[in-house]
Amino acid sequence: MPAFRQVGEKQLPNPVLCMAWSPKRDLIALANTTGELLLHRLASFQRVWSLPPSEYTGKEITALAWRPDGKILAFSLGDTKQVVLCGVEKAEILHVFPMQSPVTCMHWMEVMEESSALSSFYNSEDESKLFLPKLPTLPKSYSTTSKIFSEEKSDEILNLLGEVRLNILVLGGDAGFVELYAYGMYKIATLGGVSGTCRSLSLSSDLKSLSVITEVRSADNNPEICYIQLDTGLLSDCLPEVTRMARKFTHISTLLQYLHLSLTCMCEAWEDILMQMDLRLTKFVQEKNTSTQVQDEFLELLLWGQSSPELQALLMNQLTVKGLKKLGQSIESSYSSIQKLVISHLQSGSEALLYHLSEVKGMSLWKQKFEPLGLDSAAIEGAITAVGSFSLKANELLQVIDKSMKNFKAFFRWLYVAMLRMCEEHVPPELNKMTQKDIAFVADFLSEHFSENEELFDRKGKYFNVERVGQYLKDEDEDLVSPPNTKGNQWLRFLQESTHLKESPLLFPSYPQKSLHFVKRMMENVIEHCLQNPAEVIGKSVKQAVFLPLYTVPESSENTPRLFELPSLWNDRKAKLHYVVFCMPEISPSKLYILRKGTDPNRHIPNSMTSIDLSHHLDNADDNGAAAQSHYVYSCLDARFYDDEMLTVVMQGSEEQNSWRVLAQLPLASSLNCETEFNWQPNLRLDQQTSAIPCQDLVLGNQWRELENMKAQFVAVNGIRKVACVVCYLYIICIGWGFYFFYFFFNLTFI
Repeated sequence: MPAFRQVGEKQLPNPVLCMAWSPKRDLIALANTTGELLLHRLASFQRVWSLPPSEYTGKEITALAWRPDGKILAFSLGDTKQVVLCGVEKAEILHVFPMQSPVTCMHWMEVMEESSALSSFYNSEDESKLFLPKLPTLPKSYSTTSKIFSEEKSDEILNLLGEVRLNILVLGGDAGFVELYAYGMYKIATLGGVSGTCRSLSLSSDLKSLSVITEVRSADNNPEICYIQLDTGLLSDCLPEVTRMARKFTHISTLLQYLHLSLTCMCEAWEDILMQMDLRLTKFVQEKNTSTQVQDEFLELLLWGQSSPELQALLMNQLTVKGLKKLGQSIESSYSSIQKLVISHLQSGSEALLYHLSEVKGMSLWKQKFEPLGLDSAAIEGAITAVGSFSLKANELLQVIDKSMKNFKAFFRWLYVAMLRMCEEHVPPELNKMTQKDIAFVADFLSEHFSENEELFDRKGKYFNVERVGQYLKDEDEDLVSPPNTKGNQWLRFLQESTHLKESPLLFPSYPQKSLHFVKRMMENVIEHCLQNPAEVIGKSVKQAVFLPLYTVPESSENTPRLFELPSLWNDRKAKLHYVVFCMPEISPSKLYILRKGTDPNRHIPNSMTSIDLSHHLDNADDNGAAAQSHYVYSCLDARFYDDEMLTVVMQGSEEQNSWRVLAQLPLASSLNCETEFNWQPNLRLDQQTSAIPCQDLVLGNQWRELENMKAQFVAVNGIRKVACVVCYLYIICIGWGFYFFYFFFNLTFI
């Protein structure tokens, strides 16, 4: 009787390219050929959610990886060269970052090493909450038109930090491209010296080495599969320092994302109606027949209560009394919303950025600990200065909003009364009174916003800019159309006249001619440059420790989905071993090979290379009750590590045996129990010396099951949940040829 049973079956309409079980929950993620990401639950294969392809992220998913806590799912996109972090609870895209080349494989691991320094850091990591207020939640209503972020995100963005324990997302691609991202956010290392295209990755939990399976072109131009082990000893030796630095930089990356969303909300709070007056007045200037300036016509209306026919037509036919009232209310509402976002979000986010950058600067001054990791105090100081400039620009926007609200209120109140008089309607007594101060406000508003400027006309196509706040929210490199008037500012005059303070590094530059978006992009570039140096230094410290050419593959296998293709990698945390499982169908189709390497490159592992003969003798009885013995020869279709002690294998019988498919659990203890040592010849590929590899017989016991009427091909396993998912290709004849993919779930609880 088999030790496991089938518990579910599901038919899906599209071919699946990637699949991965959650490390914590009974969830499996599937990515199909249409670019759709699906999340299913084990029970009845219930769909939890689906994430359709997006033109902003991409439509070609190439790899999947779960964060160790099971709360974030990472996937890579080949067409747009991006990596996306998706929240599992609501199928929300939380973070997107670009890559230099398409990602072909990824692996997300959690560091399991402990030390007294790390324990003290874990306990003190939340000290920032004692000094910094909690960042407010972004308004949900303002994020409905965002291209990527469609719902309330601030809480989810902060959840990107996850647990304090270090976890690293490893990404591999073409031309030896390998990068490591701490907490999936901060690039901690850019590795070089890896030849070929990465097929699979596995970073050891003790951070001592990284195993990579690559595909390179051999001398005769055939694809050659190689195993590479990289020495990442610097990460292991400086684990407490790496964890502190990575955690701080992840805080910084998260805050930058928070500021980006805050500014997006500000732009969405900004409404197009605020520009209608500009457009209508521009049209009025271009179409009017008189030579009088717009400013003069409004001043004539202010002083004498008389207006030209063109201005009266503009006010009564285009603006109208109701339209003017609605415009005034809209401007006041938008200004108030933007003002609140600046105070509660931009300023609080900037303060948190300054706090964490200041702590990183203190770390960089501890040269004995952090200088080997590439922390540069000068670059961090530049980042602090850039954040200070952003805070000054946000404060400048607040002043512009405050002044504009006063001017607009006075201007609209006066214009509203003037239009009521043109209509010969009753003017409320509370609006009919206008003080000398109110007249001065309106006169200043007209002189500042309606002055003719030929240079402005040549650049913008109009003589004026009524609205001053919107220019700060435009993502442009050009200078502000109407920069703030600093004439008469005593502080600026004091700085210009002071020899010592004029160029003082203690004062943040203000960039009065630039928009808020421009200063934000400048700040992001400076901080990104600050983050890059440690990644380069750590990447240069990584050296190749082992390079083993395994075997060549035929060109016909190029169409096989890469994620489902052997070899597969596994890291045994307890024994501190790297496992590589592969088969060589062209050399020995009925054998499965297992390679073992210590996570410490200098550690010698006995019996590091062995093979399993996939032949099985089954005792049964014939019709007359006589004992008989059947001999079955299998080839391996797919093999994945169920846990440290068990290997899950999908095997196929020979053609004489009707190509049976068998799902089996192979115990590693019996498979690796070999006294013969294999001596690797360094000048030969492994497939050229297979005859010397020790071989063990296949031991199935009752840990196998024949997959009846199933063309099983690939398998994904989850030892924690004790389940496996088998992918079967069934060709059916309909109107032409079509693919139907069935998923069979097996409960692998041993009986």
